[in-house]
Amino acid sequence: MQVPFLDLNAPIKELQLETSNAIQEVLDSGWFILGEKVKAFESAFANYCEAKYCIGVANGLDALFLILKAYDIGLGDEVIVPSNTYIATWLAVSYAGAAPVPVEPNILTYNIDPGLIEAAITPRTKAIMVVHLYGQPADMDPILALAKKYNLKVIEDAAQAHGARYKGKRVGSLGDAAGFSFYPGKNLGALGDGGAITTNDAAMAEKISALRNYGSKMKYYNLYKGYNSRLDELQAAILLVRLQKLDEWNQRRKDIGRDYLAAFSQLQTKVVLPHVPDFADPVWHLFVIRHVERDCLERQLKLKGVGTVIHYPIPPHRQPAYEEMRHITLPISEQIHREVLSLPIGPHLAPEQKNQVIEVCLDAF
Repeated sequence: MQVPFLDLNAPIKELQLETSNAIQEVLDSGWFILGEKVKAFESAFANYCEAKYCIGVANGLDALFLILKAYDIGLGDEVIVPSNTYIATWLAVSYAGAAPVPVEPNILTYNIDPGLIEAAITPRTKAIMVVHLYGQPADMDPILALAKKYNLKVIEDAAQAHGARYKGKRVGSLGDAAGFSFYPGKNLGALGDGGAITTNDAAMAEKISALRNYGSKMKYYNLYKGYNSRLDELQAAILLVRLQKLDEWNQRRKDIGRDYLAAFSQLQTKVVLPHVPDFADPVWHLFVIRHVERDCLERQLKLKGVGTVIHYPIPPHRQPAYEEMRHITLPISEQIHREVLSLPIGPHLAPEQKNQVIEVCLDAF
């Protein structure tokens, strides 16, 4: 039996009637941009994230970029970012005209190490962009304390962490603002691109609402040099349906993660398993292991029918896009990128598929 890394058709089938009805409602309305479905989703997602405001945008990268623009962070400014993350985190900073300043992760959690941030702060630093990587929240309290000390904004990249909690509180409401992605493979995914920003800052929410729509609050009257970055009605309708299932789907992921950890617990001299701190309630967007012979392990699992993905093979500072940073050495991030391998953990992974993953991994490890 072949076990795919992630089945994107299964959630469509599970909610086929509800999704079809939601799409038909949009078609019948004749309103396809910034209509009632977007408003309803924004309200529902803000409530879900325990935030006051949500603004739907075109994708997760735009969400982070628009937060930076709303806070007037740009040319000449610096933003602290994790060295271990998907490149979109860095691209948002570069897109805004600011400079990303990488800080190494905690080797146990893979998230940014709060103890290393202060040394990276300079007079040009304007914000700390925190990534809740793989669906596990970063350690926010010490980061928020540093931000207060140096008068910095804290921006959450929550693209992989829909529904995760830090000390009982949802991500998306921990910092000054948060950016989410609804790329189809996310815990809350659309059937195309989509994104959102959550915040408790009323003025910032109002500004972003204009920035995403050509800088306009009123048609043909432009307050800012804005952008075209709007969550469309069809994707909002689909997301509204799926949001009702998100906690259930996240729980399925948690159950699989629990079973993996239990099954592999005796093999920790051979493979590094995910570490969950006491403060974290992750949603297991990814179940990431580390192995010194990762590429060999990947091939073995593939031969035995288990699909895996490497998140991510090349750290941002080693990408051609950031050629100017190739002289920088970030050994923890580089080690992580050499060794990580993601196992199947989607909410529609069947029990027999999960058991096959376990059996194959126990043999391969």
